[in-house]
Amino acid sequence: MVTGMSEKELKYNEPWILQRADPYVYKHTDGSYYFTASVPAYDRIVLRRANTLAELSEAEEVTVWKKHESGIMSIHIWAPELHYLDGKWYIYYAGGDKDDIWAIRPYVLECADEDPLTGAWVEKGKMRRADEDEFSFEAFSLDGTVFESKGKHYYVWAEKVGVGRQISNLYIGELATPFQLKTVQVLLTTPDYDWERVGFWVNEGPAILKRNGKIFLTYSASETGAAYCMGMLTADEDSDLLDPLSWKKKRYPVLGTDENLEIYGPGHNSFTVDEEGNDIMVYHARKEKEIVGDPLYNPNRHAMLMKITWDENGRPVFSYR
Repeated sequence: MVTGMSEKELKYNEPWILQRADPYVYKHTDGSYYFTASVPAYDRIVLRRANTLAELSEAEEVTVWKKHESGIMSIHIWAPELHYLDGKWYIYYAGGDKDDIWAIRPYVLECADEDPLTGAWVEKGKMRRADEDEFSFEAFSLDGTVFESKGKHYYVWAEKVGVGRQISNLYIGELATPFQLKTVQVLLTTPDYDWERVGFWVNEGPAILKRNGKIFLTYSASETGAAYCMGMLTADEDSDLLDPLSWKKKRYPVLGTDENLEIYGPGHNSFTVDEEGNDIMVYHARKEKEIVGDPLYNPNRHAMLMKITWDENGRPVFSYR
């Protein structure tokens, strides 16, 4: 474990870990921080561990799983997340098939060992829908995340519907096990507004932040260039989280490009806390406005950190300054 970087050197809203898109940070019960993200080759899943957020940027990166040579999970390995549930480690991620590269589906890995960097990871296969659910995970679906509320665990993900260029919506379901839904999918949000429809009609990359009796669900919208931005839904913790009416959607994005700071296309975030317990957002963004080639295959989405403040109504404030 690298310990050469002091906490004073930790900077915000600047590249923190280079060329790591869809960043996810998990702080374990022992205080250790874990980091994972999409790598530019989209061919493996990597983990880092450190004692502090600052140390993660220089921590050794360990490959814990590699893509298949053919068939499912053989291309486009995207957006892994590390979770610790029921005494085991789980990685939720998406992958395609070399023979059908856009047949993106969500998959799960499980590790029963104490150390997820050295332990054995077992493939649990594609995320499973509830028995009475005919639809979930049958189309382009990705970006699964898990959260707990009132003793129940929920899975939120993005899935496309429709024809032509298709529309990416966000859905939620309660979990029966870490790799199977207990309930039929519920639609949370679809791209309603112009800022969610630039290039593609997209809601994706859900992330959960809980505070003040509220659940804040951020998500990313539009194509992955400078138009990429973050929206937010809010629900009361005491409400029925499987009732779409429990969630209120903000009319405008909560974070977007800032050309003055040369931060372009912020999104696909996660949440953690620093060593003092302050809320921190981990997100990716670009430093250049003009992208060479297909934005999906341009590697320059960098992981960054943002300090979250709270307004007088108990809502998070996402600000670069």
